[in-house]
Amino acid sequence: MIERNLSDRYRLEGRIGQGGMAIVYAGVDTVLRRRVAIKVLRPHLAADEEFVQRFYSEAHHAAKLSHPNIVNIYDVGREGEDYFIVMELVDGATLAEMIEDGPLPEAVAIDFAAQICNGLAHAHRQGLLHRDVKPGNILVTKDDVVKLSDFGIARAVSTQTITMTQPGLVMGSVYYISPEQAQGHELHETSDLYSLGVVLYQMLSGELPYTGESPITIALKHVSSPVPSVDTENLAVGPALAAIVRKLMQKDPADRFESAVEVARALREAREHPSTTAPLGVAPNGAARAAAAPRTRRPKPRPSPFPDRPAPPAPMAEPPASAKRPILARALGVGALLLLALGAAVALSYNAFRPGSVLGGPADVTVVSLVGETLAQAERKLAALGLRYDVVESPSDTVAAHRVIRQDPAAGKHVKDHPVVTLEVSTGLPRVQLIDMRQYSSDDAARYLRTVKLVPTITQRYDAKTAKGTVLAQKPAAGASLAIHSTVTLTVSNGPQPVAVPDITSKIVTDATSALQNRKLRLTIAERDPNDQIPADVVMSQSPAAGTSVAPGATVAVVVSSGPQELTIPGVAGRTLADAHAALRAAGFATRIEYVVEPTADSGTVLKQDPDKGSETKKGAAVTLSVAIPGTVPDVSGKSPADASAILQSAGYRVGNTAYAQEGTEGTIVRTEPAASTQLGPGETVMLFVSGVSQDPQPSPGPT
Repeated sequence: MIERNLSDRYRLEGRIGQGGMAIVYAGVDTVLRRRVAIKVLRPHLAADEEFVQRFYSEAHHAAKLSHPNIVNIYDVGREGEDYFIVMELVDGATLAEMIEDGPLPEAVAIDFAAQICNGLAHAHRQGLLHRDVKPGNILVTKDDVVKLSDFGIARAVSTQTITMTQPGLVMGSVYYISPEQAQGHELHETSDLYSLGVVLYQMLSGELPYTGESPITIALKHVSSPVPSVDTENLAVGPALAAIVRKLMQKDPADRFESAVEVARALREAREHPSTTAPLGVAPNGAARAAAAPRTRRPKPRPSPFPDRPAPPAPMAEPPASAKRPILARALGVGALLLLALGAAVALSYNAFRPGSVLGGPADVTVVSLVGETLAQAERKLAALGLRYDVVESPSDTVAAHRVIRQDPAAGKHVKDHPVVTLEVSTGLPRVQLIDMRQYSSDDAARYLRTVKLVPTITQRYDAKTAKGTVLAQKPAAGASLAIHSTVTLTVSNGPQPVAVPDITSKIVTDATSALQNRKLRLTIAERDPNDQIPADVVMSQSPAAGTSVAPGATVAVVVSSGPQELTIPGVAGRTLADAHAALRAAGFATRIEYVVEPTADSGTVLKQDPDKGSETKKGAAVTLSVAIPGTVPDVSGKSPADASAILQSAGYRVGNTAYAQEGTEGTIVRTEPAASTQLGPGETVMLFVSGVSQDPQPSPGPT
C-alpha cells in the first residue's frame, strides 16, 4: 500500500497501471469522499517546462468535456515536483487487454466502435482532437460502456511521443498513427477517424494492420503501404463493416468519413444490413472512389464541324391578277408541282437520312492512337476527327510531361454520336513532399527517402552536441515538393571533433592526468608493473599511442611503474660475514654492516639481520647485518697482507697504512699497531707492518 496525499486531498492507495508518460494510482478524494484515478507524470516530463505548460492548457480544455463515453477529468494539480491529473475511476479493463484474448465478435466491435464515435464526436464539437486513439486509451466497464481517456494530454505530448518529426517515437502510439500525423502535417478530425479504423481492424482481426522492426518502419507503412482488407470469410465479418474499415483507413483524409457522426451512422447501417457490398464509395481493393482522385480540365469550346443550316427562303409574292391563268391550267400546274415536290422529297429523304448526312446522324469514326503524343498533337488529331476530349492529369515515372499516358476509348475503337475522348496526360514524375528528418538517425532517414523513391546523399560534419549518426540538416528543407528520383542531401553528425592523444610516457601520473585533461581526455591506470630502472608512479606505456585521434572524453589507459620488484629476503643469521654477504647479493640485495662486540661469539659471525628473513622489500634494498667481533685486535703476525686485511675487516676494523720493517719473513706481517690483543672499538684503524723493503705503501680500504 502507498500512503501518500496530494494537495492534502487526494490519497493514493495503490498502483493500477503505468506507461511511458505517467503512473496511474487508485485513490480517494477525501473531500468529496469518492474513489478516483490519479495519474502522476513521470519526472522526465515534469522537468520539461514547455511540456508542463502545454499539459496544463490541454488538461484544462479536456476537463470541460462531459460525456458518457469520455473519462471525466476532475482536477489538475502539482505537489512539489509532481504534476498529476485526477480523473474518473473506471471499473473495468482496457480494450487492449480484451483484444489480447483474440478478435471480438462483429456485433461487439460495432457497438464499441459506435460508442467511441459518440465520444469523439462530442470532443470534436468542442474543437478538441484526441491525437492518440488506441486500445490502451479505451476503457470498457463491466456493463460494456466504452470510455475514451487521455484527452487532456494528447496534444501536450504529441510532439514528443507521436509525430515523426521528433526523436523517441513511442511504439504504443505509432501502430495507430495517421499518415498526416506521421508526416507532421496539420491534423483534423479525420486523423482521429483513421486511428479508429486501425482500432476497429484490430478488434475484428486480433492483429495490427502494419508492423515492423522500428517505429519509423511502421510509420512509413501508414504513409505508403496499401490499405489491408479485412478477411470477411475467415473472420465472419460482413462486407459492409469491412468497407467501413477500408474507408476509415484511406491515406488521403479527403477519402475518409467526414465526421465521427457519419461513421456512427454507417456502423448502424452495417449492423442492420451486414451483407451490403462495397458501400461508401470505396472500391474493394481499398482505393478511394474515382471521383475524388484525378484533376480534370476541359479545352476551350471550338467551332462545330457541322455548320449551321441556311435559313428558309422568304415566301414568294402572289402574282398579279392579270397574270392568273385559267383554273384548269392552274390545277395542272399545281399537280405538276406536287409530282416534282414528291420526287424531291423522296430524293431528299434518301440523302438526308443516310449515314454521314446532316439529318441522318454522324458516320462511325475510328479513334486513332494518341498514346505518347503531346497534348497539342492529340488536340489536332481529335479536331480532325470531329471529336471532343477531356484531360485527366496524373504523374508518371515512365511518360514525359505533357504526353498522353493512355486514352479512352482505345485506339481502333469505332465510335459515333460525337463521344468525348478522355486523355490521361502526364504531369511528369510523381512528387513527394519532404518531411522534417532532423534528429532522425541517418539509417532511418535514408530508409524513408528510398521508400518514397528519393535518393539520399550523406555529408558529415563534427558536432559536439549531437550524437554521431544523427541528421543535423537536410536540403531541400521539410515541406519541399520533389520529383521522385531527386537527390536529398542529409547533413549527419560525425560526433565531436576528435583530438590527438599526447605523449604522456615518462611522466608521473599526476602530470599525465593534467596533460590529458587539457585535451578533454581521461586517464585510467590499467596496471602497475615493477621496474628496476623506472621510478614508481611514472607512466611506462599508454594506449592509444601518442598522436592517435580520439573523440573528446575518451579514456587513455596507462601502465605505471611500481618501482623495483619486491623480493623475499633470505636468512643469513649464524653465517660468516662473507657467506651472508654473498647470499644477499645473489638474492638481489645490498648489505650494510654493524659490528657488535661479542667476545663469546665467533668473530665475523652474523648475529642478526634487519629486515628479518622472509620479509619482502624492493630489489637492491640494503639489509643491515649485525656482526660479532671480539673487541680486541686479532693477531695477524706471519699472515700475508691480504689475509691480514681480511681478518681485520671481519673483526670490524679498518686497515690503515702499511709500513715495512727489516725483520721476520719477507712479505709477511711482523706486527700491527695497535698490537694484537689490544682492546679497540669497531671501526677503528689498524696499521700493518710488513717484512721487506718499503714500496710506497698505499692505505688499504676499511671494512664495508
